[in-house]
Amino acid sequence: MKKIAIACDHAGFEYKEIIKKHLEGKFEVEDFGTFSPDSVDYPDFVHPAATSVENGENELGILICGSGQGVAITANKHQQIRCALCWMPELAELARQHNNANMIAIPARFIASELAIDIIEKFLTTNFEGGRHQNRVEKISTC
Repeated sequence: MKKIAIACDHAGFEYKEIIKKHLEGKFEVEDFGTFSPDSVDYPDFVHPAATSVENGENELGILICGSGQGVAITANKHQQIRCALCWMPELAELARQHNNANMIAIPARFIASELAIDIIEKFLTTNFEGGRHQNRVEKISTC
C-alpha cells in the first residue's frame, strides 16, 4: 500500500479531512496537520511533510491551502521535491507522467472538493513515463 503524506493550512483543513476519508483503505496516509481550521503558518506543516517524501518515508504527498501557491513554493524549496500546483486532473496526470512530481498542491478556495478528489486520484494513479522526460527531471535539482 502506497504511503502518502498530507498537510494543509487552515484554508485547506476541510478539504484535507475530506481527502483523508476518501483515501482510507486505499493508501496509508500520514497527516502532518494542521488539525483545526484555526489560522496557522503553512510552512510549519509543509516542511515536515516534504521532508518525509524527500527521505522516502512517504512515497507521495498532498498539500492543500487556499491558492495552492504557498504550499507548493514551500515544498519546492526541498531539493528532491517536485510539487505541482494542479486545478484539473489533466495537469496532475502530466505532472506525474512528464515531471515525476512527487507532491501535489491543491487550491481549496478555487475548486470544488469533488474536483480535488478527482485530481488527487489522477495524481496517485499515474506513473512517470521516464524515457525522454528522465533527463529533464534529472536536471531540475541544483545540488
